Amino acid sequence: MTSMPVAGIRAGAPEQPADLVLRNGKIFTGDPKCPAATALAVRDGSLTAVGDDRDIAPLVGRRTRVIDALGHRVVPGLNDSHNHVVRGGLHFVLELRWDGVRTLRHGLAMVREQAARTPPGQWLRVAGGWSVESVAEHRMPTPAELNAVAPDTPVVVTHLYQATILNRAALRAAGITRDSPDPMGGQIVRGHDGEPTGVLLAAPGALLLYSTLAKAPVLDPEGQKASTQQFLLELNRFGLTSLIDAAGGFQDFPSGYRAVTDLHAAGELTVRIAYHLFPQTFGQEIDDLRRWIAMVRPEDGDAWLRFNGAGENLTWAAADFENFAQPRPELGPYEAEFENAVRLLMENGWGFRLHATYDETVRRDLGVFEKLAAEGLFPAGNRWLFDHVELVSEQSLDRIAALGGSIGVQHRLAYQGTTFRDRYGSLAAESAPPLGAMRSRGLHVAAGSDATRVSTYNPWVALYWLVSGCNVAGVPLRSGSNRMDRVEALTSYTVGGARLTGEENVKGILSPGYYADLAVLSDDYFEIPEERIPDIEALLTVVGGRIVHAADHFEGLAPPPPPVEPRWSPVAHFGGYQTDEGSGRSGLRQAEGARDAAAESEQHLLWRRRTGRVTDAPPRHDTLGPCHG
Repeated sequence: MTSMPVAGIRAGAPEQPADLVLRNGKIFTGDPKCPAATALAVRDGSLTAVGDDRDIAPLVGRRTRVIDALGHRVVPGLNDSHNHVVRGGLHFVLELRWDGVRTLRHGLAMVREQAARTPPGQWLRVAGGWSVESVAEHRMPTPAELNAVAPDTPVVVTHLYQATILNRAALRAAGITRDSPDPMGGQIVRGHDGEPTGVLLAAPGALLLYSTLAKAPVLDPEGQKASTQQFLLELNRFGLTSLIDAAGGFQDFPSGYRAVTDLHAAGELTVRIAYHLFPQTFGQEIDDLRRWIAMVRPEDGDAWLRFNGAGENLTWAAADFENFAQPRPELGPYEAEFENAVRLLMENGWGFRLHATYDETVRRDLGVFEKLAAEGLFPAGNRWLFDHVELVSEQSLDRIAALGGSIGVQHRLAYQGTTFRDRYGSLAAESAPPLGAMRSRGLHVAAGSDATRVSTYNPWVALYWLVSGCNVAGVPLRSGSNRMDRVEALTSYTVGGARLTGEENVKGILSPGYYADLAVLSDDYFEIPEERIPDIEALLTVVGGRIVHAADHFEGLAPPPPPVEPRWSPVAHFGGYQTDEGSGRSGLRQAEGARDAAAESEQHLLWRRRTGRVTDAPPRHDTLGPCHG
């Protein structure tokens, strides 16, 4: 046996010995027939036995790796049903992640430190995983603050689908001047002298924000492959073993997928990926879809990398990207081209997923689906779903259920829930999204993160949001009927994604014949207080029987990760998700940080009052900062 010694298990000579045995764990299997166990055995990447020592002892041979779980909670590997790993992986090592950062003060200190090591010609980018609701100051950084901490290095900080803050160096690098016109749906904020201040606004579309970010330097193909590998290992850190890539802008096929396909060819994927294809060019969506239909078929691939359908956009005119700091966008006529896209997919056996925030969009899309259903074309056995749907009505849920659709929910409102509440009211916030109404209709609900441009990729933050109904600051928003219990939430993050890819018979539970995908957790998800759920990490992550992540007592059981390149990378120095202040988020260090941040925030508010930027109206989260006062 090749791992830590375990008393009570002796090697024998079985005909088909297990490759791996895990014992002495509190195993939640997710299997209603056998919901709990203490031991399991793995052979050839699949589970062969789940039970107790008596069940697995006969399978232990001389070469079987036996691991003592030391009484830790064990769960099926998590499956993020909505992630943007293909795009996000390409530049993961170039990003300074503020995921888990609890104060803007801390984030700006990270920018100052990273700017000192970033070489000339490179940008410093903060893109997603945080918001004004996740930091104690409840505001964005100002251009002046970015100029102060990084006077010479271009710095770009994005905030949800709302705004981007640039320092002077970034304005120069991006070519944004007083003569730059405002693009459709976006605004370059200018001072009284006509010069750009460093603030870009989604008004209401986010294209300006992300087209600016796209001007930053990129890695070469080998660097993109290595960066993607680092991102996958970071996901393994939290017990993620599968995900569905929802595709997105600036993600053409097949060129934009080279990093994951190269990793797959080399046998170096550590997360199973099902991917979607997203038409890239306005006015050419049908041509894109026709081209791809000639190249790939649904479920092409294998257990590690497989094609899953189109979306999350089919036509750009039908996209209602959310910006809850702005009114709902008014979409023009789009049904004719949208119908052509859906008809083409249905005729060729393609499933799809659709980004839809507002009920107005959902209703219009359903009208097209019902027209095709009357012709017998929809859904024709193809899997399809709506993503997000924070404002979907019960009437629309009835129509979705009648057409055999599913729902994907993501914890976007964990990062902008109070902004949503301020616009739509507390009653709307209590049912955004309406999980209770979905449950009562028997709709299949799969959970995910929508990482990395808005929410964090840490699945335990999403699970906390599902269970508690609170945003990342602990503010209660959703009512009890629109929350999930811990089993339901975990199931939506395991079996939920497996059903969206047609893999529910091999993935999502711990049962003989299923993939050996599992995580040994740092804390017992079912027993710790709700507020500690976001602090959970995996101590051991196993995918297909292969140990891909090992920490703490299990350190050394996984292959050593490759060094992060380039060496000046923010990830090489800070890592990804920040836990320096985290599991001690209620500890002295975090309390002191929050206290100091709050004091600074009070001084900031006094300055705004003195300068006439705010009155003595009831306080609320300042989502725009002094540049918008």
